[in-house]
Parts: sequence; structure tokens; C-alpha cells
Amino acid sequence: MPVTAAAAAAVLEAGHWRLYADRHRIELTPRPRRSCPDCRGAGGWWTGGPFPEMSACGCWAHRRELRVRLLPVPAWPDEPPF
Repeated sequence: MPVTAAAAAAVLEAGHWRLYADRHRIELTPRPRRSCPDCRGAGGWWTGGPFPEMSACGCWAHRRELRVRLLPVPAWPDEPPF
């Protein structure tokens, strides 16, 4: 089993994916490529103007996120039970 986990981690790293897993969900989200000539691994750049905004690079922004829902998240009560 540890060999399988190490191989899966290597594949995800090579494909520029981030894995998150807990008992409620499993998520695969894209990460910026370090070898991208446009953003150089930063994921985007700042646009000018009086209110600058971050503009996302296409090396990761146009890739889909993958989510698998496992267990429902418990509802939080509006008020304490006392």
C-alpha cells in the first residue's frame, strides 16, 4: 500500500494537481506549472490601474477541479443547545 500511495503522489506532482482528502470529500485541484513561460509558476500576474486585480494564468485556471463527496457534512446548530 505505501508503494501505491507514493506512486499516486508522484503522478499528481508530475501532472500539477493538489490532492485533498478528508472523511467528507476528496478534491483534486490544479496547480500552476513552474515551467510556464507566462507566469513562471506564480499562477498569474497583477493588472495595473488604481485597483489592481490578479489575473489568473491559463496554465491552471482553465483546468477543471474534481470532487468526490463521501459523507455529508453535519449541520451546525443555529443556537447552542442550552
